[in-house]
Amino acid sequence: MVKLKSQRDAYGEALLALAQKDERVLVLSPDLGSSTRVEKLASKLGEDRFFNLGVAEQNAVSIAAGLALEGFVPFLSSFAVFIPGRAFDQIRVSVCQNRANVKLVGSHLGFSNAGDGASAQSIEDLALMRVLPEMVVLSPADADQARSAVFAAAKHQGPVYIRISRDKTAPVDQGEDFVIGRAEVLRLGKKATIIATGPIISRLLNWVTDLDVELINCATIKPLDEKTIISSAKKTGRVITIEEHSIIGGLGSAVAEALSTVYPVPVKRIGIPDCFGQSARKPEDLYQKYGLTKNKLKKEIMQFLEK
Repeated sequence: MVKLKSQRDAYGEALLALAQKDERVLVLSPDLGSSTRVEKLASKLGEDRFFNLGVAEQNAVSIAAGLALEGFVPFLSSFAVFIPGRAFDQIRVSVCQNRANVKLVGSHLGFSNAGDGASAQSIEDLALMRVLPEMVVLSPADADQARSAVFAAAKHQGPVYIRISRDKTAPVDQGEDFVIGRAEVLRLGKKATIIATGPIISRLLNWVTDLDVELINCATIKPLDEKTIISSAKKTGRVITIEEHSIIGGLGSAVAEALSTVYPVPVKRIGIPDCFGQSARKPEDLYQKYGLTKNKLKKEIMQFLEK
């Protein structure tokens, strides 16, 4: 039986392990320590390593930038709708313009915060973060990759944004260690290239092989692995992008931009349409409504292949 695990749980565990090894690592929270799973670090490492800054994301980003410029490695985690949405100006000016070594973690991506409604569902964060100069944008596929992304982010000198999910999700087979800027080909195929990011990849693994399509896990949105994407597109001649994010400005836009000037091919973007979400009892209700269930994804992909 497949063991499900939440990316936010993996993030909390990885951050504690990292902080125990590196005294420069500090953890900041805008009163969301429990929700982002960093509260264990507070109890184990003490108040000089963990700072609960209250419900004030803009202030938290400014403090993180100041700490980074003093030589610390601050990890600031909040809901993905608040980081970057509520603190975009501070991220742009204090973090990115200063090339501050701040690591931002946005939890509860996409529809994983279903019960709190549209105002708490993050469907625009990839677009906001990838437009910023100096910012690295990571979107791991499962809990293990979220853990690896934390360590990779800590090694990288400069701003990093990591997008993680609230829900427990199935593991995705990873053939190699996580490297910023490298996409992984999970399945080989000839009829089309599917490029996906985040936990939604687990919905594709069991059946895409039957369609003879290539499946790529694009866990780094920026810098994009254009070499792997273009190489696959040249082989298959068609590209499909899948993401739990708006179809505007996220993975689909990044891939289309990369291909348009080098090797233009038909690109089908699958994700959340140009609208806000809504409140629901569970994320699966929203996946059903917006076409992100296994059956609806399969139907849309097959229709594209038949054209």
